[in-house]
Amino acid sequence: MTDIKDLRSKLDKWKGAKEVFQNNIDKLKLKVEENQKALRRHEKVREMIRKIGLKTQEQLCYNISEITSMALNSVLSNPYDLELEFVERRNKTECDIWFTRDGNRIKPFDGGGGAVDVASFALRIASWSMQSPRSRNTLILDEPFKHLKGEKANRRMLEMVHQVSHKLGIQIIMVSDERVSREATVASTDRLFETKIRNGITKIEVQ
Repeated sequence: MTDIKDLRSKLDKWKGAKEVFQNNIDKLKLKVEENQKALRRHEKVREMIRKIGLKTQEQLCYNISEITSMALNSVLSNPYDLELEFVERRNKTECDIWFTRDGNRIKPFDGGGGAVDVASFALRIASWSMQSPRSRNTLILDEPFKHLKGEKANRRMLEMVHQVSHKLGIQIIMVSDERVSREATVASTDRLFETKIRNGITKIEVQ
């Protein structure tokens, strides 16, 4: 009798343990299903973010590359185009900037100081134009084209800056030395302030 009672007692314990295990299994199954649903949602969100990222990259490439390439083409006689390349490094998306000409790529600083100056100015304009909300429409530049050589290139640069200012409604205050004729400078600016130092005193004349 004792053996039968012991066996029944053990059987009841096993049944209780089985019920506990079954309940735990059912809970785990529910949790697995919930996690699978959450995983599918996350995958959908990740895919949406990936598509948005690609669309953003396309818009950045268009806005930045087009504006900068147009500036380079309007100023330089043998211009480069600017190309953006988005690459994955260390689990992050990074952007490489290239100068291209006739199918060849070079790093921007290998393209000469004048081209870098023009590209830098255009990148500032492109960055400002994509801000939302935009900051104040005033740029103050200190000799931004100091590496640009040749009167033709500098004359085109002044015309380009003047057009950008009027088309985008940006007030550009630029400090520059005299690289073209006075007439050409006056024609490409809304107001010219000429500074001269005589006997240690700075004098300003408005042209």
